[in-house]
Amino acid sequence: MCPKITILTRSGPREAVAPLILSVSRATDVPAFYMPWFMKRLEEGYVRWVNPFNGKNQYVSLSRLRAVVFWSKNPRSLLENLDKLSKYDFSFYVQYTLNDYVSEGLEPMVPDIGSRIDTFVNLAAHIGRERVVWRFDPLILARDLRPEDLLEKIRLVGDAVRGHTEKLVFSFADIDNYRNVRARLEKERLSYRNFTAAEMDFMAREIASLCAGWGITAATCGEKVDLAAHGIAHNRCIDDELILRISSGDRRLGAFLRGDVSGQLDLFSPSGAKALTSLKDKGQREACGCVWSKDIGAYNTCCHMCVYCYANSSPEAVTRNRKSIKEDNDALVG
Repeated sequence: MCPKITILTRSGPREAVAPLILSVSRATDVPAFYMPWFMKRLEEGYVRWVNPFNGKNQYVSLSRLRAVVFWSKNPRSLLENLDKLSKYDFSFYVQYTLNDYVSEGLEPMVPDIGSRIDTFVNLAAHIGRERVVWRFDPLILARDLRPEDLLEKIRLVGDAVRGHTEKLVFSFADIDNYRNVRARLEKERLSYRNFTAAEMDFMAREIASLCAGWGITAATCGEKVDLAAHGIAHNRCIDDELILRISSGDRRLGAFLRGDVSGQLDLFSPSGAKALTSLKDKGQREACGCVWSKDIGAYNTCCHMCVYCYANSSPEAVTRNRKSIKEDNDALVG
């Protein structure tokens, strides 16, 4: 999905992939904890990514980067680096997870809800509300939370950020698919249960109604359930339409996202520029609608310590990794 080129690294020449779209990151919160590291990687022009399944290194050149999607629960440091980011020739937007699970203890290390709302509003004021996507994600029934309680939390947050975003993205927590998450919830004595089909329908109907009142759209992330009857679409969090919208005039990116390789052979390996049949990221879940991007994050590095997080195996692993991560590392871990 992207060419391979030779780059010069600290350890000498290396073969690297050269993506147009970067995900920063599904695996950890780079804007909250590792923004100085990311800015250093932009300066040096490459990242070393360690495959979590086989431990092998992959070098990622940033020389052809055209768009970045940031994921964060506290992008205050991103806000502080907007001037520096503006010097680079790529567009970006933020998937901003703004939940309210304070009293339930599900997100023990996130800042207070008021400061996170302030950051959301401030960020939208600086970069535009279309580039700050609100996520209340996941929806989880834990510690006696009822669907009605979740809706009230969503309403209170939505009332505060209305006018500062164009979309709300949500998903229903599916704890049973993640053994480590289930064990963590049980260890913390946080009882949970899955949503019933009727509860999903109820939530969708009420969320759609709230969003209509706020003048924003609603979409689900990675959900197989079809909620189109309520006007709720399946989301593409790495969203080709939004990327094109905020990158108007970028011919190379436009050609890639439209699957038009005519005259754009530099986007692909020399062995053959085959027309794209789909830009869907096949490395994600089947129900995920994201277009292809290269993620550069690492598991067991997010210090928010959210109890339901699948990307952390344990707080001890996060603490151990956090101590080894330095600003001038070419990879987050490994």
